[in-house]
This record gives sequence, C-alpha cells and structure tokens, in this order.
Amino acid sequence: MSGAVAVAGSGLETGLQPVVRKAAIRIVPFVVLLYFVSFLDRVNVGFAALTMNADLKLSPGDYGRGAGIFFVGYFLFAVPANLLLRRVGAVRWIGAITCAWGLVSFATAFISTRGEFYAVRLLLGVAEAGFMPGVILYLTCWFPDRVRGRIIGYFLIAVPLSSALGAPLSGWLLTHSVAGLSGWQSMFLVEAIPAIVLGLATFACLPEDPRRVGWLSGAERDLLVGALDRGSALASAVEARSGLLNPKLWALGLLYFLLVIGIYGFAFWAPQILKAVGQLSPEQTGWAVAIPYAFTVAALYWWGQHSDATGERVWHVALPAFLSAAGFVIAGTAASLETSILGFTLASVGMYAACPVFWTLPTALVSGAAAASGIALVNSLGNLAGFVGPYMMGALKERTGGYTAGIEVMAGSLIAAGLLAFAFRNEKVASTTP
Repeated sequence: MSGAVAVAGSGLETGLQPVVRKAAIRIVPFVVLLYFVSFLDRVNVGFAALTMNADLKLSPGDYGRGAGIFFVGYFLFAVPANLLLRRVGAVRWIGAITCAWGLVSFATAFISTRGEFYAVRLLLGVAEAGFMPGVILYLTCWFPDRVRGRIIGYFLIAVPLSSALGAPLSGWLLTHSVAGLSGWQSMFLVEAIPAIVLGLATFACLPEDPRRVGWLSGAERDLLVGALDRGSALASAVEARSGLLNPKLWALGLLYFLLVIGIYGFAFWAPQILKAVGQLSPEQTGWAVAIPYAFTVAALYWWGQHSDATGERVWHVALPAFLSAAGFVIAGTAASLETSILGFTLASVGMYAACPVFWTLPTALVSGAAAASGIALVNSLGNLAGFVGPYMMGALKERTGGYTAGIEVMAGSLIAAGLLAFAFRNEKVASTTP
C-alpha cells in the first residue's frame, strides 16, 4: 500500500518519520484487507436481496429488519468484546472473530426461511462486534495522535473500496451458480472464504505492539514508544468505567448514530434503489453501485490527510456531513439514473470522509482502559443506527411504495450530525495541532 509511506509527513520529528513509515507499511495494508472483507460480508446482503427476497418470500419490511438486526447483536456485544480484547490480546482476538464471522457468512448460503435469515444476521453482528473498535484501539498502540487521522483514514478506505470492488463481483455472482446453488447462495459462499483464510493469517501477520517486534531496532522502538506515551499523557488515563460514564463519549455516540443512519441505509438499499431507477440487471446494478464508492475512496484518503495537516477536526466532520445531506436530497428527487448516481456519489463521499476524522475525537478524549470501553461505547451506540437505517427504509418503502421518504430521512440525519459536531469545537483535544 503505497499510501502508507505518506503517513509520516509533516508534524513528526525527523527521526520518528521513518519509524512510523515502517510500522505503517507493515501493519496498515493487512488491517485494511481485514476490514475490506468484514464490510463485504456485512453488506453483500444488499445484493443478495435482488433475488433472495423472492426465494425466501421476504417483504421490504422483512428484509429491512433482517439486514438491520445485524446491529442488535453488534450493539449488545461490542463493549464486552472490546474489554475481552484487552485481556486476551488484540491479535488473537481479531484473528478469532475474523474466522467466526467468515463461518457465519458461509452458513448464510444455506438458509431457507425468514427466521433463519434473522438468526444468521444476528450471529454475524455478534461475531463482528469486537472488530472495528478493536482495530481502532490496536492502531492507537502503534501510531501517535499526530498521524492518527491519516492512519484511520487508510483503514476506513476499506469500506468504500469493498463496495467499489465487491459490488461488481456480487452482481456477477448473482447470475452464476457454485455447486448447484442459486446465485445469492453462491455469492455468500464465495465471499465468506477470504475471512476464514485471513483470520488464520492474522496470527502470523499482525504484531501485538512495538515493544515485541524484530523489525524495529532498539532505538526505533524507544523512539516510537516514547511518542506514544507522550500522546497518552494528553488524555485522561482512567478506569474503564469512566469511559462508559463520560457524557462527551455519549454525545459522540449520538453523532456517530446520525452518520451511520445514512451509511447503512444507503449500503443495504442502494442496489435495489438503483436497479429500480435504471431498470438494470444484477450485473449492471453492481457497476452502478460501484461508482459512488470509487469516488469515495479518493475523497476519504485526501480528507484525513487534510485534517491532520491543518490540525482541525470539527469542521472536517461537519462539512462532509452537510455535503452528504445535499447528495441525498439530489438523489431523492432524481428523475434519471445519472442524477441518482450523482446524488448518491456526493452522499457517499460526505459520509465516509467524515468518519476517519470523527474517530480521532474519542481516541483523543480518553486513553487506557477508558479508551477500550469508550471507543466500544461510541461504536456500539452509533451502530444501532445500522438497524434503524435499513429498517426505516423498508418500513417507509412498504408505507409509501417508494424510496423518497427514506432518502429524505437520511438527509435530515446527516444535517443533524453536522450540527452536533460543533458541540466539540471548544475541545482542545479535538484539534491536535501537528
């Protein structure tokens, strides 16, 4: 991943730059690959719905409920999973849960009823609950706060990238059969295998922390650990319970909730919306869905770097949230496929560009055990919207017969997210100056 070399730009003392660059090259590509597979296995149900809903006799409400129930399991297990991560170690925990969600995704290929659909989605949420907050916490053990916006940005690039590359693959698999299975079953089967393989590879590919790696010299380890310790001293190293009771983290959880309503409302319903607008085949739908995510990859990469270079955080969350809201308004009123894609591209660029900068806020407010519980709290509260967004879209589709009302709700949610970001404008830790 050539972009990893750029993480050690301005803001780091000269001797630390090559050390951070070396760590980034070793670590970032693999965690990006893990999240790529994670998000693909999470949202490929949006493509499966193009044919699976008819096979399982799922109504729009049934599908929205099943797609979103993933986040019920995610919410219930995110905090316990991240606290357990600190006991067993990040590498072992991340590897184990990666294998677990791969097995659950594999099993999804063999469901035949609505109840089984709900069950596997719930289990998938339980399996993935510790991954995202665990990796965010893991990255804070390797990279100083002055480059963390860019590092998290590289990590989150996996989300739009998985859809940009995975959407055409999923659309193609829907029209092909593996082992005599239907297209949607074949898609789940094929796309689950990389998670199982990568979960096993995690134990060999990810180092636990800078203190125990052979590819850093003693001087390099001391330099990196010293920079990490200085960054931790800026935050309050308190007990895990204080992370759960911190009102600022609850406010960040609400902000993330408002962002995620749009992210998953779009991710789980975009294939059906664009297919209906353009009267597309499954393969054509895959390519149409890929367009917004392709632009998002470039924007997400640049925006995290810009936030780190300026040391500003709040406006870098608020502005893309407002852009996303405007995109949803355009898409909701579009009369053509081209205009719908334009609107969804703006919406996607805005939502995802805000995310890496957003994740610098909780990691700057708290550290230590409070970070483990606090990050998981913010992530689990936000991801409750992963249930609300898809379920809301399905319910409004059943009530109104179209997608416009649901898209308008997503636009309103992103406006509220942008406004709430300004509540953190006076937080000094929210704008770490390089």
